[in-house]
Amino acid sequence: MAAPTAPDDAGRVSGVSGGDVDPAAPAPPPEPPRQGRKFKFPTAFTVLAGVLLLVWIASFFVPPGAYSKDATGSPKPGTYAKLPSCDAAAASAPGLNVESPTESGQAPADALAAPGATVSDLGIPCADKSFTFRFKQLWNAPPNGLYGVENSNGFVGASEEGFLYGSAAIFFFVLAVGAFITVTMKTEAIQTGIGRLALRFRHSGSVLVAMLMAVFALGGTSYGMWEETLGFFVLLVPLALALGYDRMVAAAIIFLGAGTGVIGSTVNPFATGVASDAAGISIGEGIGLRIALWVVLVGLAIGYVLWYAKRIRANPAKSVVGVSPTDAAEAASLVGDVPPLTGRQKLVLLLFAGTFLLMIYGFIPWNDLWQEGFGNNFPLPTFHDFYFPEAAALFLVMSVVIGLIAKLGEEGTVSTITAGAADFLTAGLIVVFARGITVVMKNAHMTDTILHWMENAVSGTSSGTFGILAFIVNLPIAFLVPSSSGHAALVMPILAPLADFAGVSRSIVVTAFQSASGLVNLVTPTSAVIMGGLALSKVGYDRYLKFVWPFLIVVFVVVCAFIGIAAATS
Repeated sequence: MAAPTAPDDAGRVSGVSGGDVDPAAPAPPPEPPRQGRKFKFPTAFTVLAGVLLLVWIASFFVPPGAYSKDATGSPKPGTYAKLPSCDAAAASAPGLNVESPTESGQAPADALAAPGATVSDLGIPCADKSFTFRFKQLWNAPPNGLYGVENSNGFVGASEEGFLYGSAAIFFFVLAVGAFITVTMKTEAIQTGIGRLALRFRHSGSVLVAMLMAVFALGGTSYGMWEETLGFFVLLVPLALALGYDRMVAAAIIFLGAGTGVIGSTVNPFATGVASDAAGISIGEGIGLRIALWVVLVGLAIGYVLWYAKRIRANPAKSVVGVSPTDAAEAASLVGDVPPLTGRQKLVLLLFAGTFLLMIYGFIPWNDLWQEGFGNNFPLPTFHDFYFPEAAALFLVMSVVIGLIAKLGEEGTVSTITAGAADFLTAGLIVVFARGITVVMKNAHMTDTILHWMENAVSGTSSGTFGILAFIVNLPIAFLVPSSSGHAALVMPILAPLADFAGVSRSIVVTAFQSASGLVNLVTPTSAVIMGGLALSKVGYDRYLKFVWPFLIVVFVVVCAFIGIAAATS
């Protein structure tokens, strides 16, 4: 019996069972090629978890230090000093805590006497760098980010006494907004209202495009309308096709409309609100600059989309996506299916708009603005200390009111409210997680050290240059942290005090942050809205990039000009 031989090039084996395999026998089918696993960008949670771990590791290497603070708690330039590390015995020994300037009203006389620093038995201020202490800060970061309390010495912990440092108020507010929007969407009043508006102006394409973009831009600037736009793509695509446009116009109406609104956010609680809160300023500060930026950017966006729409309507061959022969016929039938608004839906829309207007009215510090301009109090009634807790209560109450008006019933209203809050739970937890990172930095005395490094980096630069740099450095961070709320809670505790050193208003840094976040979210593939909206519109991501990149360059230049001029003249 012959021994088997090695397979030949055709894959046949000879010498088996006393003879060769029939050469005419077909070769076995080749193995299917293995498909490589495609890289998928991690979620915001994973990114923030990675940032938290890196910050915690860095706390062992970044030298702890502190600035002396003024009566308002702001760091005083040029007063930074390093805090020596305590040894294990000194750190565990009873010591004194340096009096906080925010409680005494006076900054410590010694630059080393920083709030929250431990004074050893030798009377030397020091920072605890023991592994046990640092690991506890890592472990407690999420709960501290939610309900951590800052004591009189600047230390944040869940069992401390003092002021709430965690983001519990913002977290609950995010859930309340989610409940309110979901209840309103349940009535189909928003979807039907925009559909009827589109049908009414279907013969005036340019007017309709401008109006729709203005509506989305108002939503973007007032409450950060972005994820909520996903329900409108299937409605606007057939309308755009029926008007002789292409699918890109429909996508651009939503993306550039709501997107420029978010870039020029005026009182958007998820971007401007969170950033202003983290910066320690009122959300109304800098609103004049943001309104002007919003007007210019929305005008440019409308002009850009109208230019493209007119261009492809005159010559469909110039469309970046093309138009199939059956698109227009299909679109006409779909547009005709939009039902008229019922009386109940009209009332719901009125309450929906009124609720956001009431929130905007409450957030704006009318008395401060009026006194600055006219020297006396605002003549109309204003809310006293209206902020995130009051706004959350407003949205919850109006969720119930709209649910009752829409006859959702007790069970339907409650289930929709809880479902809406659940839909927005991710955004709320991202805010909490990001705030937890700042707690780790704060308790390790890292923040002031990083501020000192950045202070040195921008020293000698003009105010205008600093404003532009604040915008640019936020661009890559916005890519890594697509959530505007998480981005704000992460960077503002560092950038806001840095603005003090550069002689720039903190409100300008808030505007720089939100502009960078909004600009990146117009193009980043990590955005569920961009990728989901393009899928609903049946527009390729590469086609969208080809369409939008000239506009992004214009936005970049305009934002730099606004921020640079505002910073230079602040």
